Order: sequence, then C-alpha cells, then structure tokens
Amino acid sequence: MRWLPGAVTLAAASARSVPPESTQQALGYPSLFLLVLIGALVPVVPTGALVSSAAVVAFHQTAPFSMALVLVTASLAAFLGDAALYWLGWRGMRSRGGSRWLEAIRSRAPEERLAAAQERLAGHGVAVLVLSRLIPAGRVPVMLACLMAGWPLGRFARGNLPACLAWAVTYQLIGILGGSLFREPWEGVAAAVALTVLAGAIPGAVRRLRGAAR
Repeated sequence: MRWLPGAVTLAAASARSVPPESTQQALGYPSLFLLVLIGALVPVVPTGALVSSAAVVAFHQTAPFSMALVLVTASLAAFLGDAALYWLGWRGMRSRGGSRWLEAIRSRAPEERLAAAQERLAGHGVAVLVLSRLIPAGRVPVMLACLMAGWPLGRFARGNLPACLAWAVTYQLIGILGGSLFREPWEGVAAAVALTVLAGAIPGAVRRLRGAAR
C-alpha cells in the first residue's frame, strides 16, 4: 500500500488541467476502450480505477449520455478482452505444446484458488463468472476453471457478458460516489482511485488474516 499516496497524487495532478468536453470525448472514450481491453489481456493495468476515473469526469460533464457511454465502452472492452484471452487459452488447451497465453493464465491462478474456483463453478455455473469479475484477482482462476471444464467460447461469452456489465456498473458507481463528494473533477478522480485501491486491497487482507488465524 506504499504506492497509494503516489497513485492518488498522480491521478490528481493529471486531472487538474481538464481539457474541453469535446476533447475529453474525442480522446477519452477510445483511450478507455483500449486500456481496458489491454488490461483484460494483460492483468497489470488497473482497469477498475480507469473506469472509476472516467465516471468521475463524465459525472461533471454537461453532455448527455456521458455516463452511458462510459458504461458501454468499459463493459464492451472488458468483454472483448476476456473473450480474446479465453480463445487464446482455449487454443493452448487443444494444442500439444500449449501456448504462452495458457501458461500466463496458469501462472496467475494458484492451485488453491483454482481448486476453489473449480468447486464453485461445478456448483453454481455461470453465476460464478459474475462474482469472479467483482472480486480482485478472481477473474483468471475462474477463467482457467472454465477452460479445464471444457467450456466452449460461446458458453463462456454468454456467461461473461453479464459479468462485464456488473463489473463496469460497480466501478462506475465508485466513480459517481467520488464525483459527487467533490466539486472539482480532479478531486473526485483522486477519491475514486483511492476507493478503488482500497476495495481491491480488502479481499487480500482478509485472506491473509484467515491464513494467519489458521
């Protein structure tokens, strides 16, 4: 958590000089789509913080449908990114030598979390996909569990669509909360980033406490 103050400061500094709304729309939505898409393929981009920050900016805009465009852009990018990653993993499962994408998925799914994801998937099916998108670091183990269960891309995509919508709505609500608390957009962005980071850190802290208790 040492990097939290730096992340908030960076987000605030970058948002202080706010360009006109037309420039925000021309650059913001394509950038949001591209970054969320990349973040779905390579889970190192803080996509939740990006959606929350975009929601803050949209909250302070006067243009109609700004919030709806953020929702559509983020959920569509997440859905396409997940579908592409799943397809790459599916190809790796079917090939004799595997693939680097499949290995990347496996490396981000520890054995205990994969086993838990397989158990939940067997018991609850598609509903697990929705929850996996809302739990930090929960998406990849469930995706690997779907691959190992032999789910075709179509079945995964049908279950993942509501998951991406729920994910986008959740982080957009965080952004709306941050935007409603402050008059200046940069203050709302800083608050949204802090809330997103805090929400992402809580599950990990709970797991560590449970492990220490055991």
